[in-house]
Amino acid sequence: MLTNNHKIIDYDVVLDARFGKEGTIERARAEEAAYSFYSGKILQDARKEAKITQAELAKRTQTTKSYISKIENGVITPSVGLFYRIVAALGMRVEVVKTI
Repeated sequence: MLTNNHKIIDYDVVLDARFGKEGTIERARAEEAAYSFYSGKILQDARKEAKITQAELAKRTQTTKSYISKIENGVITPSVGLFYRIVAALGMRVEVVKTI
């Protein structure tokens, strides 16, 4: 549902219209692509904040600069192992917290 000034007040309505209802293959693909894009941008921002080049990050994580670029641009999603190596190389950590 959109208001008159085009501010979204119900994202599910927009996502349903564009990608199909939750639980459909189209919606799952769109969500996976969004997760890849946003996680890539988070890693890219962290790398830039740490003042590390893609080449240096690749060296630290035993991969290639082009692979790091693809991750940062949401083209591919790294394996869990590589994700943890990237996070560690950037001086970060992953914390898993149980919610209610």
